[in-house]
Amino acid sequence: MGRRTLGSLRSRAAGDVTGVHIAVIVLASAAGLYQLIAILAVLSHWRQDRFPQFHDLAVSILKPVHGRDPGFYAAIRTHALQQYPEFEILFGIRRADDPAVADVERLSAEFPALPIRLVLCTSPAPNLKVGSLVDLAREARHPILIVNDSDISVPPDYIRDVTAPLADANIGLVTCLYRAEVHDWPSRFEALAIATDFAPSTLVARMFGVSDFGLGSTLAFRAADLERIGGFQAIADYIADDYQLGHQLHSAGMRNVISEVVVSTRLSAESWRGAWRHQVRWARTIRVSGGAGYLGLPITYASLWVVVAALFGLWWVALPLLAIRFTMAMACGWSLLSARDVWIYCYAIPLRDLWGVAVWSAGLVGHTVVWRDQKLRLDRAGKIVSSTRLL
Repeated sequence: MGRRTLGSLRSRAAGDVTGVHIAVIVLASAAGLYQLIAILAVLSHWRQDRFPQFHDLAVSILKPVHGRDPGFYAAIRTHALQQYPEFEILFGIRRADDPAVADVERLSAEFPALPIRLVLCTSPAPNLKVGSLVDLAREARHPILIVNDSDISVPPDYIRDVTAPLADANIGLVTCLYRAEVHDWPSRFEALAIATDFAPSTLVARMFGVSDFGLGSTLAFRAADLERIGGFQAIADYIADDYQLGHQLHSAGMRNVISEVVVSTRLSAESWRGAWRHQVRWARTIRVSGGAGYLGLPITYASLWVVVAALFGLWWVALPLLAIRFTMAMACGWSLLSARDVWIYCYAIPLRDLWGVAVWSAGLVGHTVVWRDQKLRLDRAGKIVSSTRLL
């Protein structure tokens, strides 16, 4: 009787493993494999070769600005504190009454020996930020250019370290990973996405030889190479100007590298609606820039497959996958990027991941994005075809 009962239980257990269960196990395993690869990519970034430093070329930092975000003065002040022999900072504004003007003038007064210039930019372009860069590049005096977003804060040796790889003539662009400083929960979800999803995916892409991109946190390159690809005018139609600059320089036969430098940005979504719009803009921009690869992103959302596996009773799959997910998040967000919130709010990572699935779904459709005070319509290649000013 005991043997028959044991045989009946085994037969019933075997019958419970359906094709759906097998599919869930395969997908969850693929998600776990991605997380392990991301951990290896983080370790590889730690161990990457360091470039010799050189100081013989002067640098122009180009910063298009639009309004005055919280922490703006503190961010631009970190650029003025750089330990580098010769550099200038050019700020581009579209309106003479831009609120950022007062902070730029304050910076100039605090650092009178540093060449700091305010440029009123008038060049038209579908992407107004690039229109400002056209004018800033024309005004720049030095052979090395650095472009970064207006809210970026940098460490004291930033210029020295991000320009070091450009000593190699085969390297055309240097970019940086970044962490986010936040003070509200909607922005915290975005910050967790940057530290535990976006940054590791960037390192995984590079690990597999995909490096034809740049990040708005830092774009360091030679002015001569910019001219080779047709100047900023060549990317003036695109929403993802940072990606396109990297793509154009890579297409010209040069390598793009990710610096060991990590910079900081400040997020202030202030509302869940604002955070949602920001994330959907990123998602749609990635979709039109990355093509078919966007469809494969759900396999990177480990928490989604943790939930699916748990719903099917596959706890022996769900729990190890969740552990691997937390390990990767800590390795990249806490250890590599030094993003403090990843440790403090680690319990929110699965919820953030599920939010990310919803953002990905919204990014699958639609060709409009909201960027600052404009609603932009994009074509399939990521070019801006029309813009409407929001009230």
